[in-house]
Amino acid sequence: MYARQEDHWGYVPNYAKAFSHRPEVLARWGRLLAELRRPADDRRFELVTFAAALALRHSACTLAHGQKLVTLIGRDAVLAIAAGRETDVLTAAEVAMLRFARAVALDAAGIEAETVAALIRDHGFSDEEVFDIAAIAAGRSFFTKLLDALGVEPDAAFMAIDDELRRTLTTGRPISCEAAEYTRADEALEPGMGG
Repeated sequence: MYARQEDHWGYVPNYAKAFSHRPEVLARWGRLLAELRRPADDRRFELVTFAAALALRHSACTLAHGQKLVTLIGRDAVLAIAAGRETDVLTAAEVAMLRFARAVALDAAGIEAETVAALIRDHGFSDEEVFDIAAIAAGRSFFTKLLDALGVEPDAAFMAIDDELRRTLTTGRPISCEAAEYTRADEALEPGMGG
């Protein structure tokens, strides 16, 4: 499992160490995550994931998916969303989608039928798309809450992110001071990001 994670990220991420107690759960999470991603384009998936991670104050996911979002919508737009100014940089439908994703992450039981109806009626989402948004946000909640419950810190590789973005997106646990770990002592792979 560590070797596969290292092949993907360039080092063994801290979340993999937590999942080492139940590697079959990480494998099943990977399959679920792939299925959650499948119907959504990259922009939608990353916006919903980022919104849920930000609401849950999970630094590692906020940093990782914030970085991915930078490549899709730009650094200033990511900083605006993190500051609660998404109306300045997103469409009305995307703003409604982010608000729904945050509600799923923070208080799913408080979501009213009218909120879902408005996504469909006012913003053009299909029933299936509303399901996808809810599933992506709920899935992120599982991942972040499990890691936070186990005290998993964001990987030290996140220190390479530019200072303003890194400080803004470190919303929960601080970035680890521990050096990255590798399964192959003879390799010095370029560290990647995220989880």
